[in-house]
Amino acid sequence: MLDVTRLRVLVAVARHGSVTAAARALNYAQPSVSHHIARLEAETGARLLQRAGRGVRLTDAGRLLAERAEEIIGRLDAAENELAAHVGLREGRVRLAAFPSALGTIVPAAAAQLEEESPGMDLMLAEAEPPEALRMLRAGYVDVALVFRHYLAETGAEEPPGDEGTRGRMLLDEPIYLVTRNDPAGAGSQPQAADLAAFAAHRWIAGCERCRNHLVRQCALAGFTPRIAFTTDDYVAVQALVAAGLGVTTLPGLCLRAARHPGVTAVPLAGARRHVIALTYGEPPDPPATARIIDVLSQAAASASPAAC
Repeated sequence: MLDVTRLRVLVAVARHGSVTAAARALNYAQPSVSHHIARLEAETGARLLQRAGRGVRLTDAGRLLAERAEEIIGRLDAAENELAAHVGLREGRVRLAAFPSALGTIVPAAAAQLEEESPGMDLMLAEAEPPEALRMLRAGYVDVALVFRHYLAETGAEEPPGDEGTRGRMLLDEPIYLVTRNDPAGAGSQPQAADLAAFAAHRWIAGCERCRNHLVRQCALAGFTPRIAFTTDDYVAVQALVAAGLGVTTLPGLCLRAARHPGVTAVPLAGARRHVIALTYGEPPDPPATARIIDVLSQAAASASPAAC
């Protein structure tokens, strides 16, 4: 059976990049770190580290084990925290990872409600895009991961979840908008649905990798490949670029609720949606604090009316 202490040492080496830095972070002597790694290699029968110049780097086997070890240690730490709360040794605590537009809209509303209900609750928030939030959830660093998945009605397909071992509750089914520069001449006569094909010749502004892939799929269905001139995850910057006439883009409703530039027009794209989902890990039931934060997030999401965009 693998020794947890040695797994912690391997994770520290992977995280800090050297035996010396890992020893410093763990408050160990450097020979002690080397000893733990040697014992772990003997237990696994695999070479985990190899020399690289004056330092070391993980082998393929070392990287694989370090990734799994991080998940294992995170779950052990989470179990310890949950047990402590269960037996009354610690105040209720819930840790949430969420993407930026959720942190700018539904999360503050939910946090305020939770604070009013339970003043002693310790709510910890972390900003993370869905892939990182899922990694944090699986590793036990957070109790709830707020993620999103894109959906196109024309294909009837949602993005692959990639979240085995988790349980999800959909909080919001929100529209995607075509965002263009305000046209004063067209004021008062904005269309009710956007036609992407009409913007095939325009420059486009794209977001994160997943959002960019979704944009490309949308445009492909409209019969063209977008000419992406700018890429940024910052939805405030995206709208500023659009308002400056430097391109057009698509944004989900929460981004426009979090910050709306007065110089842009947003028109819903027929059939393009984004699903916002709260994920937890492991078997039910969830701890009371975790279940409650999901409930108040759901309430906050229900008030996120598309009409406000």
